[in-house]
Amino acid sequence: MRSNQLIKIIIIDDHDLLREGISARLQDVPYVEIIAEGSNGREAVDLCQRLQPDVLLMDISMPVMNGLEAAEIIRETGIKTRILFLSIYDDNEYIQEALRIGANGFVLKDVSKPEMLNAIKSVAQGATYLGPKVAASLQKGADAQTECATNYGLTKREKQVLALIAEGQLNKEIAYRLDISIRTVESHRSAVRDKTGGGNAARLAKIARDLGL
Repeated sequence: MRSNQLIKIIIIDDHDLLREGISARLQDVPYVEIIAEGSNGREAVDLCQRLQPDVLLMDISMPVMNGLEAAEIIRETGIKTRILFLSIYDDNEYIQEALRIGANGFVLKDVSKPEMLNAIKSVAQGATYLGPKVAASLQKGADAQTECATNYGLTKREKQVLALIAEGQLNKEIAYRLDISIRTVESHRSAVRDKTGGGNAARLAKIARDLGL
């Protein structure tokens, strides 16, 4: 998209006042045209299929169909619309899931008008935009994961054993997979529990997920 090209936008949010406020905020922007509005994910899918907007500005938590579900359908149908989430949530799981699905941006609802416009222009021109608070939240999560891995001090073999525990493998199966003795597996398992504080398989599985194993 050329920098001076009109950006056609659809706004989807189940809160009327907020949706109307966003619309009013963008009305006087010469390079933005709001072509439709909706209040749930199903309407987002239908409107995008019919109108093919440049940018879909959408909430996550909505009735009928939430924003993440709508975004996944839009991506699966091959619609080229760029998706910018506008949410009250800065939870890493929401953000990561949105990016995994194929969202092009994520900003919080307390965003200023200049930042909102910057986000809209960025995603319309093909970039991925994360608001400062969203980026900080992701970085905090990544730092915590790195710190966690560093503090645990697991060896390569202990990480392998932990990953297989997370898969639900028994000691005998782990021994076969890694070509080591059951006693060695038990020793590694004990070391993993001591280092991580994970007392049972469910806790160890969660630790494995946190470490990306």
